Amino acid sequence: MKQLVFIAICYILIMGCGNNGNQHEQGNSADLKILIQMKELVEKYPDSASFRMLYINALDSLQRYPEALAQTDSMIQRDSLNNGLWFARGQLLESVKDTLAAITSYEKALAIYPSVEAQLNLANLYAEKQNLKALAICQNVSRMSLGRETDANCDFIAGIYHARSGNAAKAISFFDRAINNNYTLMEAYMEKGFVFFDQKKYPEALQTFETAITVSNLYADAYYWKAKTLETMGKKEDALTNYERALGLDKQIKEAREAIDRLK
Repeated sequence: MKQLVFIAICYILIMGCGNNGNQHEQGNSADLKILIQMKELVEKYPDSASFRMLYINALDSLQRYPEALAQTDSMIQRDSLNNGLWFARGQLLESVKDTLAAITSYEKALAIYPSVEAQLNLANLYAEKQNLKALAICQNVSRMSLGRETDANCDFIAGIYHARSGNAAKAISFFDRAINNNYTLMEAYMEKGFVFFDQKKYPEALQTFETAITVSNLYADAYYWKAKTLETMGKKEDALTNYERALGLDKQIKEAREAIDRLK
């Protein structure tokens, strides 16, 4: 049993550092080794919910979503009243862009236990779909007075709803409220910048993305969108510099690589 606990602890530690920039390849190799270990443990102890969840988290981390979903569905068949399993299923379905199925999973989780996290995840999906239920959920959570971070998340989701619904002024107002409650909420800066960009208010968009970079100078998406805004404004040299910074921070931003090739 001590050996099993040791393996599980090693898994948690390695997964925690597996995505560390310069150690990315080394981390991935370690992740695969742990994944094999976790699979063997699940096969040896199929009734262990703890090992199953660790295995699901490992699959999720390696973006092996169909396998993770299969494991989650298997657990739900045994324990259909476990709200945590339905919540985990909803998150996995979000990862594979199956929004409608994710909504159904979150709704089932909430029917069992109305956790705040599940409510906000569901509200965010509703907001993307311009569903008024998003605002109702956010208002309900806000009334719980759980603190500024939760309030910021509620305001952010409300901002998403209004942005997707075409009400730019309200969207920006809610994004500003979210930032006031949690100035590190990078998504709020980005969405605010997107609203300005879509309105062709490029100086305002640029300022918003620059503020985001000031808050977190390792946030690749902010550099990419700063570059895209600069390019739209005709400032190609500055745009190129920021595209290169974005790609240097995140090699997965293929649009930045394409822009660099185009501008060079």
